[in-house]
Amino acid sequence: MLSNVTKDLLRIGRVASIAAVLVALAGCQVKPLYAVSSPGGASAGQKLASIGFSQADDRIEQTVRNELIFLTSGGAGESRQPEYNLTMNVTSFRQNVLDEQVTNNLIPGRVTLTADYTLTRASDGKVLRTAQRKSTSLLDISAQEFAEMRAYRDAEDRAAKQLAEFIRGDIATTLGRQ
Repeated sequence: MLSNVTKDLLRIGRVASIAAVLVALAGCQVKPLYAVSSPGGASAGQKLASIGFSQADDRIEQTVRNELIFLTSGGAGESRQPEYNLTMNVTSFRQNVLDEQVTNNLIPGRVTLTADYTLTRASDGKVLRTAQRKSTSLLDISAQEFAEMRAYRDAEDRAAKQLAEFIRGDIATTLGRQ
């Protein structure tokens, strides 16, 4: 049989363990991404809708830009008086996966888009986030010239949509902390 002192020590140990777990969990915070941060504040969704985007230099960057405008505004278009500015530079890299044809005169390939972007507050120019995101899309390259051009364009469009979703999620997280 256990002595009374041992029982008391076990009880104190259990209570201390439970208290330590509760203190550790008190530091955890779970809240929806688009929740309103303060009673008078704007939600991350409203902040996303107030972003202005830099002008695009080429077709691929324009595709990413258009998709970002749609995703951040819910289809309402770019903000006329943005509270935040997003400048970005998107580059594309095309690559064959194999040097030889596999089947049906098709060569597997990939398109990788890389976006370097900076989110700043319009009122004071403070940089809130600088990051780089990549997106890769696979394709089959045909021996026919038009089919090859179209396959690359479709792969770039798929990668651009995915890249815009990555950037929007990153920006939403950043603005949700503001």
